[in-house]
Amino acid sequence: MKKILFLVIILAIAAGLFWAVSNRAVRFVSSKPKIVVSGYVPYTLTKQLVGNTAEVLMLLPPGAEPHSFEPTPGALVALNQADAFIYVSDELEPWAADLAKTVGEQTRVLQLAKLIRPDKDPHIWMDFYKAELMVYQIGALLAEIAPQNRSVTDKNWKNFDAQLYELKEAFQAGLSHCKYNEVVHIGHLAFGNLLRPYGITLTALSGSSHEGEHSAKKIAQLAREINAKKIPAIFTEDVISPRLAQTVAAETGAEILPLYSIEHISKQDFENQVSYTDLMHRNLENLKRGLVCPAF
Repeated sequence: MKKILFLVIILAIAAGLFWAVSNRAVRFVSSKPKIVVSGYVPYTLTKQLVGNTAEVLMLLPPGAEPHSFEPTPGALVALNQADAFIYVSDELEPWAADLAKTVGEQTRVLQLAKLIRPDKDPHIWMDFYKAELMVYQIGALLAEIAPQNRSVTDKNWKNFDAQLYELKEAFQAGLSHCKYNEVVHIGHLAFGNLLRPYGITLTALSGSSHEGEHSAKKIAQLAREINAKKIPAIFTEDVISPRLAQTVAAETGAEILPLYSIEHISKQDFENQVSYTDLMHRNLENLKRGLVCPAF
């Protein structure tokens, strides 16, 4: 009997600690406007607009798999306190779509993909023009829930537009005359919208999510294609295991370069608040290196 009672006490303490940790991970700590976002894409876009005028909480932990994430109990607590909940799409984040149905009357819900023309590729933010539309929607929402901060968000909005214009120009110039026009990605199909405008094709080991079959036969076939085309570099994502990329590189001698999908992010980059435009500039530099693009 004593053993059973001891076990019950231990389980109760563990459950209490889990609840405390879960709530602490997504707890609001100020009286500023409260915004909950699904993952890093809406997080970085929203932060670039609000600056320090609102509190933004991200449900997806840094490094977590965004397509199959299961929210903690703390997520429900945060949503009940939030002025707004922003996520990308029902298709990309079904768990966020389920959460959106549970919010209170005071919480505005914004699905960023709802006003964007449907695409086979759900990674819509990789298209600069669609990213601009996403920011427009966030700005309109902020004007409704926090009109007192309009001057700050409008200024930040203009700054982001200027950064995005420079980014478009840099990609156009940097990827216009490359020796190679195929990106071999040892990851999932997240970069088609980014590469298509520049005539660059994408070959990926997985489908549109990280959950793909990586058989020895499939890897061997990819290695043969890389050798036949004399492709000098392969690309991978910085937050996934490097094992597959290292296997392919060992068979081909290709250099391994990272690409950043922005939907998930490393703990270090999150702590440094690395922005959408920062990550896209990293992508550009690695693409120019891997595709052997001349400097201008």
